[in-house]
Amino acid sequence: MATVKEKINKDNSRSFEIRVSLGRDLNQKQLLKYYTWSPPPGMTQRQIDKALEREKVLFEERCKTGQVLDTQTRFADFAEYWLEKKKDTHSPAYQKRIKSLLVRINAGIGHLQMGKLQPHHLHILYDSLGEPGIKKNGSNAIAHGLAEMLKERRLTYVALAQLAGISDKTVSAACRGKGISLESANKIAHVLQLDIDAVFTVRKSEDPLSGKSVLHHHRIISSIFESAVKWQVIFDNPARRVEAPKAQNKEAAYLDDKQALEVVAALDNAPIKWRTIVMLLAYSGARRGEICGLTWDDIDFTNQIMRITKSNQYLPEMGIFEKGTKTKSSTRTIKLPIEMFTLLKKYGMWQMGERLKMGDMWQHTNKVFTQENGLAIHPDSITGWVAKFRESNNLPYFTPHSLRNLSKNKIQTFRVKVSKHGCSGSRKFGFLSV
Repeated sequence: MATVKEKINKDNSRSFEIRVSLGRDLNQKQLLKYYTWSPPPGMTQRQIDKALEREKVLFEERCKTGQVLDTQTRFADFAEYWLEKKKDTHSPAYQKRIKSLLVRINAGIGHLQMGKLQPHHLHILYDSLGEPGIKKNGSNAIAHGLAEMLKERRLTYVALAQLAGISDKTVSAACRGKGISLESANKIAHVLQLDIDAVFTVRKSEDPLSGKSVLHHHRIISSIFESAVKWQVIFDNPARRVEAPKAQNKEAAYLDDKQALEVVAALDNAPIKWRTIVMLLAYSGARRGEICGLTWDDIDFTNQIMRITKSNQYLPEMGIFEKGTKTKSSTRTIKLPIEMFTLLKKYGMWQMGERLKMGDMWQHTNKVFTQENGLAIHPDSITGWVAKFRESNNLPYFTPHSLRNLSKNKIQTFRVKVSKHGCSGSRKFGFLSV
């Protein structure tokens, strides 16, 4: 709660120092914010008292929401304020990623004041991130008897997912004894009003963070300090005086001609929707979210081009949602070979048949790739299908994102004969493992 101390200035005018406590740091030193308010001349005592109460409430609210910024502002408070200011420039998924990184960052330096943070504080933090056991997302939780619990409580997978704010696929995986994240396990246990140990067996990872992950933490910290300098909260960015953590570069593996032909041959026996998705990923180099965001208006059969203008993402708290492309340069037009459009036409006819089967239950989204009812396809479903396809056909490792990186790595050239597509063509093609 805010407190007030009256002061008499040299000119005999009155002012009031409003003080707000924000708790204590790790050394039990009280963290205080100050604001001096001077009443305008001519105000009565009653008017001063009323205005002062209003100033106290407003100042306390600004302190609690991180709107009062100076060198004494704690890093954690400033980071929260920074994240709010950047919400329109960051995608929801990236915002969530930053929040997850800030959990570790704030544990190390969140209690320190912005003006007192020095390079050695960051050195200590980066060293701690490289210690075994820090990698919480490497841990998982295995449920025991969860399916039976849900039956007893008459809860469906979908209902539990909605109450917990997670995907129904996560609930399904947990019920089948698959490992899920500790965060999701805690949410499920909270809904069931049980301790996590009563529902799950937690397996903790002893792996340290990779150099690449530590470097990502450093970049977020540096961005926060850069904004603090720009907004005149501090004079210098201490992260500039710290040597950035080094990420080990791993050479990406790729399939040779024979292996890639095996993948294409296996695709000939795959359902047409998934065959079209994988071939389009390979031919276009598009991200999986961009493929999920495609509408039929984006496909120009006459000029044989595809326009990338949007992307689909998924978050448990938001479901599947549409957003702009990752960067301005990601909005682009891609020229595709004739065989890809031949396959797209064949797929379009198949989709029309599925639409007629669904009748009034079909949702008119105009999306190229959809669920059974016409709604947008889940991005994770592409990754899941590719994994099953790869394993069931005993193929070398590749992922949807691997296909995007074709132009960035060594690419094998070979002729693709797409007999079931009714045409053949030649292009640079490769399936990479990253």
